Amino acid sequence: MIECPNCKNKEYPGALFCGQCGTQISKGNDSTQSLMRDTGNVIFDSAVMRTLKDLPPSVNVEDAIVTLHILDTGQFLPISGHDSFTLGRQSQGQDHGPDIDLTDYNAYMQGVSRVHASITVEKGRVYLKDLGSVNGTRVNGNRLEPHTAKPLQNGDIVILGKLKLQTIIRY
Repeated sequence: MIECPNCKNKEYPGALFCGQCGTQISKGNDSTQSLMRDTGNVIFDSAVMRTLKDLPPSVNVEDAIVTLHILDTGQFLPISGHDSFTLGRQSQGQDHGPDIDLTDYNAYMQGVSRVHASITVEKGRVYLKDLGSVNGTRVNGNRLEPHTAKPLQNGDIVILGKLKLQTIIRY
């Protein structure tokens, strides 16, 4: 775990921003730098980089390949096959669930709504939109306005309620 220099909140290695206060987490401190390597303007944990190499090939989605890294579990969810996906959790009696069901990742306890957000790939750009969720959606610590698309970058930390995901976007 790495520590936010502002509020001392603990974050997973690879986090670029504090999920609590939104402060950019410095890549300059010695303990972080020894565990991580710089890949352009995104920092990844070396274990994450090894796992990325072992991912099954994803289908090219409008020239962008998107994978969600569940930070609490270390699992990866490749997204493929369509250009728009809903994220949320399934509940009993619900006829239609989200395209990407986060129930198995403790979504209910983390405050993820049934249909929480959407990811859309358009002309090689990836966008996230909060769909009016109760507990909100944050990107790198900044809360999204409901129903407003926000461009995502490789390495962005997305928080649905309290569930933390890292976006991995490859072209």
